[in-house]
Amino acid sequence: MGFMLLLMRVIHIVLGVFWAGTMIFNALFLFPAIRDAGPDGAKVAAGLMRRRFLDVMPVVALLTIMSGLWLYWLDSGGFQPAFMRSSMGRMLGLGTVATLVAFALGVAIVRPAMLSAAALSQDPTQLAAAQALRMRAAGYGRVIAVLLAVAAAAMAMARYI
Repeated sequence: MGFMLLLMRVIHIVLGVFWAGTMIFNALFLFPAIRDAGPDGAKVAAGLMRRRFLDVMPVVALLTIMSGLWLYWLDSGGFQPAFMRSSMGRMLGLGTVATLVAFALGVAIVRPAMLSAAALSQDPTQLAAAQALRMRAAGYGRVIAVLLAVAAAAMAMARYI
């Protein structure tokens, strides 16, 4: 196997596990804990912001997607129609679509909502609005977690269906 193939597989798998695992953890544990903390949940959100969580995750997601598309192109012989119609091609396609939708929701809805919530949290009169935005992000975070779980499952099974 060539170095580039190994590198792309490592990037795709390691970062994909990180992205999906982080979003599933957020949906099941972190966002509910932030919600339960009420206005004090803003402190946890502020800690994530200081650690640049909302900057790191889109980069992780984009590297996962780009390496995955390269691997998909390689496996499919340049996206050959016959491969794309095969069981493996369809499963990889399902995973790809789920991943792209998850990414779009994350960058178009979740990230902006969390950034706005962080800004509003600086004003004591806007804490309720900030909490509402965090809860909106949490709702979409659950959708993203499901989409990424579907993507991971589809890609794990693709070669065997």
